[in-house]
Amino acid sequence: MPEHDHSTTPATPVTIIGLGAMGTALADAFLAAGHPTTVWNRSPGRVEALVARGARRANSAADAVAAGPLVIACVLDYPALHEILDASVTEALRGRTLVNLTNGIPGQARATADWAREHGIEYLDGGIMAIPPTVATPGAFFLYSGPDEVLDAHRATLEVLGEVHHLGTDPGLAALQDLALLTGMYGMFAGILQAFALVDSEGIPTKSFAPMLRRWLTDMAISVDLFAQRIDADDHDTGVMNTLAMQTTGVANLAQAGREQGVDVELLAPLYALMQRRVADGHGQGDVAGLFELIRRPRVAG
Repeated sequence: MPEHDHSTTPATPVTIIGLGAMGTALADAFLAAGHPTTVWNRSPGRVEALVARGARRANSAADAVAAGPLVIACVLDYPALHEILDASVTEALRGRTLVNLTNGIPGQARATADWAREHGIEYLDGGIMAIPPTVATPGAFFLYSGPDEVLDAHRATLEVLGEVHHLGTDPGLAALQDLALLTGMYGMFAGILQAFALVDSEGIPTKSFAPMLRRWLTDMAISVDLFAQRIDADDHDTGVMNTLAMQTTGVANLAQAGREQGVDVELLAPLYALMQRRVADGHGQGDVAGLFELIRRPRVAG
C-alpha cells in the first residue's frame, strides 16, 4: 500500500457506521493513520473502546454522518443499512459520499446507488477482501464500483484500508466480484473439510495433515489461471494431460473411500454429478475446466 504523509496533508475526517469486528478494524485503521474518525453503532457498547483510542462518539446516525465528507458503512446486510438510513440520516448525507462495504448482491448495490443519486449522495459500493486482523496490511485489498470521480476524490483515504481496485462505474460490479471471490473461497473450504474428514476417519490428527494439504492447494492454485485461459479461449480439448474421464473416476474413488470410512460425502455429490453429465455428453477427453459450460449463464443465440 502507498504510504501517505499526513504531516503535510490534512487527513480527511471519516465516519464509520457499524462496529462489528470488521467495522472496528476499519475505524482502528483510520485512527492509526491520523484521520479524525467518528463512530456510530446501533449497540452503543461497542463504541467505548474506540473512543478510548481517540474516536469521536456520535449520538445518532445522523450526527455521525454530519461529522465529515466521507461515510463508510459496514453493517450486516442491505436491509440493516436501509433501516439505519432513515429520513434524518438521508438528509444529513446529502452532498457527502457514502462508501458501502456491506456484503450483498449486485441488484441491491444498484438499487442503493439509484437511491443515493435521487437524494444527492455520492455513492461507491465495495467489497472487503480481508479479515479484520489483516485490514491495513499489505495483504488486504478492497473492491469498489461507482463513478470514477467519486473514487478519485477519496482514493488516498481509502488506501489506508488496503489496496484499491476500482472495477468500473456500474455499482453492482464490486458486489458481483466480491461474491465470486467468496465462491472460490467456500469451494476451497468444502474441499478442506472433506479432506480433513477422510484423514480423521483413521485417527490422523488434522493438524499433522494440514501442512501437506496447504502445500498441495498452493501448488494447485495454478489451476485458476489455466482454467481462465481455457474458458476465455473456449478450448477445453487442446493439450489435455488429465482428462475429465480420468478425473471423474478419481472423484468416484474419493466418494467410495469416504463411504467405506464412514464419512459423509455429500459435498462431493454435486461435482461428481456434473462430471458424469459432461462425460456422458461426449467430453470425457476434455479438461475439467469444461464443467464451466454446464454452469455458465446460457448463451443467447444470434
